[in-house]
Amino acid sequence: MIEIVVTEEAAGQRLDKLLRKALKDVPLSHVFKMLRTRKVRVNGARGRPEQLLAAGDKVSIRGDEEQLRAPGEKRPPRPAEVKVTFGVLFEDEHLLAVDKPSGLAAHPGTGITGATLVEQARAYLEVPAEPPAGAFVPSPAHRLDRETSGIVVVAKTRKAMVGLTHIFTSGEGVKKTYLALAKGKLTRPEGTIDLPLSEHEQTGKSKAMRGVNMQEAVTHWRVVSSMKEATLLAVRIETGRTHQIRRHLESVGHPVAGDRRYGDFPFNRIAKQRWGLDRMFLHAWKLELPHPVTGGRVRLEAPLPGELAEVLSRMNLAAPPPGGSRAKAPPAAPGR
Repeated sequence: MIEIVVTEEAAGQRLDKLLRKALKDVPLSHVFKMLRTRKVRVNGARGRPEQLLAAGDKVSIRGDEEQLRAPGEKRPPRPAEVKVTFGVLFEDEHLLAVDKPSGLAAHPGTGITGATLVEQARAYLEVPAEPPAGAFVPSPAHRLDRETSGIVVVAKTRKAMVGLTHIFTSGEGVKKTYLALAKGKLTRPEGTIDLPLSEHEQTGKSKAMRGVNMQEAVTHWRVVSSMKEATLLAVRIETGRTHQIRRHLESVGHPVAGDRRYGDFPFNRIAKQRWGLDRMFLHAWKLELPHPVTGGRVRLEAPLPGELAEVLSRMNLAAPPPGGSRAKAPPAAPGR
């Protein structure tokens, strides 16, 4: 067993962030599995990933310490070796908002090769390969599926991460809008899908004891342009369940084009052959939220990637016009 007493310097951070640092050679998927299976305790109680830690808290990690701390065969790439592939949408002393390309994983994990968004962001921000003990290390404050492109907000300071954790968990003042190409033609100009979804990472033991845990999920959609075979939608979500847009659109018979998990596979083949769609057509387009430190309104917009714009052109579907509200990043610091 590993036992950690939270210091004043480490206070205020999420439990999952502390675990990533303490178990840097353990795959991220295994870290979250330990959390789900109650192998991580805080002051004797079950630890939750989003739990904020206070000075003096005692974190216990069940398992063989030697194995958990043993260096793995593959080390994360050093900052100098990392190529940055995202675009910068906004930056100040607390936040970095990036336009993540499709195919870039947010975090390291089983089956993930190459630098992730975490490592690219730290390379861009010139974070030392071995930061001082207890120092806050910039990290994404929310998740985006690997194949989904678009806006991701990175916290540069602990104060920003604490604020963003509250903002994204509560949903207060947050407005997320995606662009999705759905199979088929929707007959109404707009609509709402209010359909609870099963908890994505619920364990088999939990299901056996409590049954399937259903979570509230609400998705609003609006037609941007359409044809007989497909419809381009602007999608706004009130809740942030795992794969929410993909699962909701699949549930009403209009799955996201190119989705290899919830999609219509014959339609995906047609989309690739006729229109050249080689990825899932889902893009985190706009994000509005209060600044976690200043409280001011932050409005972000990530333009539709070129490969998706080309698909729409081949389909003779109109893309939405730019919103004109995309935040501008200030000049980069010298040396970047």
